[in-house]
Amino acid sequence: MPPKGLLLANLGTPQAPDRKSVGRFLVAFLSDQRVVDLPRWWWLPLLRWVIAPLRSGRSARAYQKIWTGQGSPLLVLTQSLARELQQQVGPDTRVTVGMRYGEPAIERALRDLRNQGVEALTVLPLYPQFSRTTTASVEDALEAALVTLQWQPRVTVIQDYHVQPTWVEAVAHSIRQFQKRQGRPDKLVFSLHGIPQRFVAQGDPYQAQCEASVRAITHLLALDESDWLLTYQSRVGREAWLQPYTDETLRELAAKGVHHVQVLCPGFAVDCLETLEEIVIQNNLMFIDSGGKRLEYIPALNDSQAHASALRDLLAVAAGG
Repeated sequence: MPPKGLLLANLGTPQAPDRKSVGRFLVAFLSDQRVVDLPRWWWLPLLRWVIAPLRSGRSARAYQKIWTGQGSPLLVLTQSLARELQQQVGPDTRVTVGMRYGEPAIERALRDLRNQGVEALTVLPLYPQFSRTTTASVEDALEAALVTLQWQPRVTVIQDYHVQPTWVEAVAHSIRQFQKRQGRPDKLVFSLHGIPQRFVAQGDPYQAQCEASVRAITHLLALDESDWLLTYQSRVGREAWLQPYTDETLRELAAKGVHHVQVLCPGFAVDCLETLEEIVIQNNLMFIDSGGKRLEYIPALNDSQAHASALRDLLAVAAGG
């Protein structure tokens, strides 16, 4: 029998933490109409000649703070997760990684699977909660790549896994284990990536799925509603994004005398710029400067066996097994 294929798709990363590489990445990312839906005739020249040059230096400095000897944490951890998952699913399924922006590109990953004789393909965007800005964008890239390659495998796309039981249990277990070592905080903050409120008003299910994820996790942990908060991070621009905002909430908590918080980001499959730099560095410093004492970050599931097992179970459900 021909092997089955599994494409793990993630957002992507610059190839290096320098201004030129980051600038290329920003242009690719922010050119996506799923992400920024402003008129192309106006937005694209502004992006290429103003936004990217202005932001690339600042973003490059942020990447430099988290870059490892192996490279970008997002890419390194996604590839390591793929290897762990490959061990769990066995040789009959070929697991590969494709990035929506940057390398290894989705088209390149699909070409590799095609060349291995794959006829049935499962695509798993590594976003637990569906949004048009993430999962739908991966679907766009998938469709375009299949047309370019003139390849027509049987395709299954897993659109979300926001309340998948073994994923919820893996997140809850990671919280329990972290708190065994570090103690219980005054407040547990679930920080999810934000999107413009306008997108939700237009029908994007992302906010509802974020809320459902957090309810499932806190229910499994038997937490009281006073123990935790759900917030949204990484907003840009002037329009309203999903609220409450993570940075403003942490500042307010510190001002109210909340000394110890723990933050986790269950919308990120693996750690990346938004967790390692925005939360661990930026928001940590802001919390301390505002009067807080301890901000601890609970890592993403990353390449853990529990994470791979949750994804393996998800694949079994998608296959009807």
